[in-house]
Amino acid sequence: MDVAITGSSGLIGTAIAKELELRGDRVRRVVRRTAGPGEVGWDIDAGIIDVEALEGVEAVIHLAGAGIGDKRWTEERKREITESRTLGTSLLADALTKLRQPPAVFLSGSAVGWYGGDRGDELLTESATPGTDYKAGICIAWEQAAQPAVDAGIRTVFLRTGIVLTADGGVVRESLPFFKLGIAGRFGAGDQWWAWISMADQLAAMLFLLDNPVAGPVNLTAPNPVTNVDYTKAFGRAVNRPTWLPTPRFAADLKLGREGTEAIVLASTRAVPDALLGAGFEFSHPTIDEAFAAIL
Repeated sequence: MDVAITGSSGLIGTAIAKELELRGDRVRRVVRRTAGPGEVGWDIDAGIIDVEALEGVEAVIHLAGAGIGDKRWTEERKREITESRTLGTSLLADALTKLRQPPAVFLSGSAVGWYGGDRGDELLTESATPGTDYKAGICIAWEQAAQPAVDAGIRTVFLRTGIVLTADGGVVRESLPFFKLGIAGRFGAGDQWWAWISMADQLAAMLFLLDNPVAGPVNLTAPNPVTNVDYTKAFGRAVNRPTWLPTPRFAADLKLGREGTEAIVLASTRAVPDALLGAGFEFSHPTIDEAFAAIL
């Protein structure tokens, strides 16, 4: 296939572009810098995208958006997080409807934050109600921004991704040194649910969604979410280190701010992948121990 990707320089974007190329697909990277041969230029702030350069794409994977866990949640940062998602998605979705031959499928980024972070032990399938907090509001607006593509008849999938586990980046790479030293532990009470997925399953699921007639919201999470304390114990087992010492909250607050810590680290989101399982997708790493064994 001829596949366009936004966010192709990010952790997941880099990996999925490589997987597509390995299986023989052509990748067109949508870039904010000056576009080179085979690339598509866009400027979200200016509301500009090179529609002509998108002609002929058969699938689009949209992953662009400011990171939610790499900076403190100031009001300015929160606005950047929201607008980078909503404005970019709206710009891209509108562009796809203007193509002479629109793509057959549009995988549009989202997150399990759609369900909110205060759901306790509630099991969250794709049919669950949306959350009501700020993080849920971001994801709701993010998905709504893709509505032009849905209205145009493009098969649109909303990738409600959980915590992606890989040694190449994200939460695993950041916390690995502390686990190896035996000074990492649970956050807070540790009873908050974390919906996670290995990078291998994340990529395999995205390829599966490109190739199979699935539409609407899809939880990209492993079938066995875990509490933070169980995640912590599994990480410790993988590196053969103790995890009895709780991680002080101020460690997260310093990086994310109080609101960011509440929304990301202490949030409870017990999401499960009903749509993927119902479509016949098989996970390589269905349990947290299998995932850490493969990653580490």
